[in-house]
Amino acid sequence: MLLAAASARAGANPPRVLSLGQCSDQFVLALAPRSSIVGVSPRAGDRDSYMRNQAVGLPRRRASTEVILQARPDLVVYWWLGDERLARALEARHIRTVRIEDAQNFDGVRANVRRVAAALGQDAKGEALIRRMDRQLEASKGAWGGRSALYLTSGGFTAGPGTLIDSIMHAAGLRNATAAPGFQSVPPERLVANPPDGFVLGFFDAPSLSAYQWSLGHNRMVRRLVEDRAIGALPEAVSGCPAWFVGEAVAQLASGARRR
Repeated sequence: MLLAAASARAGANPPRVLSLGQCSDQFVLALAPRSSIVGVSPRAGDRDSYMRNQAVGLPRRRASTEVILQARPDLVVYWWLGDERLARALEARHIRTVRIEDAQNFDGVRANVRRVAAALGQDAKGEALIRRMDRQLEASKGAWGGRSALYLTSGGFTAGPGTLIDSIMHAAGLRNATAAPGFQSVPPERLVANPPDGFVLGFFDAPSLSAYQWSLGHNRMVRRLVEDRAIGALPEAVSGCPAWFVGEAVAQLASGARRR
């Protein structure tokens, strides 16, 4: 009852909210009334920001104690704070904070959305975002029929069990070729000796190696292998943050199966 009453009050008088990073920008831009947003991060309008169009015209603020205090927020939303002094300063001034947690699966994403929505008094908006994600997951289920694929970033890393990327791949009907948990680098020799059936490329706008910064891009055999076997790509705008739009990442992967 107390939580419901607090949420209702926040909905009637939304807190002045400030976001301290690009990931938290997405939640604040999607959930908070625009008039209550006193600042977003300097990267809110970047190409890899999912809600970049909604950030136009809003103040961009750095994550420093001085800047935050000048903005006079009631609530600060963040994914991580690199400076513990900043966290202590907010606590000392009784400024509420909400942290977006790393998520390994879609339940973790749902929890993130509900946590921020509750703090903003916008529970209905949060549930609408979750329903949107769940519809995308349901529509994408089994699309690739269990085909094996390796996730590969432009920096030469892959993702195994216990990561949100692994959950995204499984939701689109892909079997992750990486068995080791977490994130790890991929030696070029491994790809040449034992190439996967397909690649899901991370942090690319299209399945191409044109922007490769990794040494793989200079290896002609590996480059050709990855280009020939790329079955999809996950742009950072839909996969770099544990938010509801990972459902769009799943839908994008699934749509590739339907085009074949």
